Amino acid sequence: MQKLFLILCTSFLFAACQKDNDETPPPPPPEPSKTELNVAYGTDPKQTYDAYLPAGRKTTTTKVIIYIHGGGWSGGDKTEMTPYVDTLKKRMPDWAVFNINYRLATGAPNLFPTQEMDVKKAIEFIYSKRSEYGISDKFVLLGASAGGHLSCLYAYKYNTPVKIKAVVDFFGPTDLVDMFNNPANFLVPFQLMSVTGVTPTSVPTIYAEANPLNYITAQSPPTIILHGGVDIVVLPSQSVLLKNKLSSFGVTNQYVFYPSENHGWGGATMTDSFDKISAFLNANVN
Repeated sequence: MQKLFLILCTSFLFAACQKDNDETPPPPPPEPSKTELNVAYGTDPKQTYDAYLPAGRKTTTTKVIIYIHGGGWSGGDKTEMTPYVDTLKKRMPDWAVFNINYRLATGAPNLFPTQEMDVKKAIEFIYSKRSEYGISDKFVLLGASAGGHLSCLYAYKYNTPVKIKAVVDFFGPTDLVDMFNNPANFLVPFQLMSVTGVTPTSVPTIYAEANPLNYITAQSPPTIILHGGVDIVVLPSQSVLLKNKLSSFGVTNQYVFYPSENHGWGGATMTDSFDKISAFLNANVN
């Protein structure tokens, strides 16, 4: 009888332990949405970004879009892009959005390629914090005007540590030599000289290294290009050059042309732009 009692007790204890071991702990609660403003990625006051992180984000699935403002490389601020954060998140609420600043070409120390190097530094900094932010390595760049140029330049020129999955280019310059020689207005060449410090003939390597077209290959990321037909700053031909070069290499692209729009737009046209952008990204970033 005593032996039977011990067997029953042992069986009971084993079953209890087995039950405890079989119980799976509850999953952690999903990460709440989070906003961080003016995060420093360098020591200069302009080397900052704003981060908008969605709820429930995961390092395996949460895609990332990085906004780059325009302003002729010598002006502008990330706050100009802030209204489009909500515009995008209404369509793609599970994406993380980063809105970056960079040093402006307002004097000799910050002439181009300072802006290119800051964009590179910001992207690499954000990439290094993927685990902390709970984001994946699926990065997309969206830029307007000079920001469009910087987006295309980085995406086509650099493949490490992160290969950009897609580009959204709002009327960005794509061939600075052509832009200098065939300007949309008489001030454009002076603007390019003030940013680079040189002309295409005096130091051609600066312009060659700054031209996104020069870095397109068959492995370049899918690109959606948006341009207005009466743009008085960047001629639509700059976007046509980009579209044709991408197509020649078999790179997926879409050219959205608004015949009556200038260098930027809003209202129903902007709504249409972001509808097309979200459809393009959903189709090409997996």
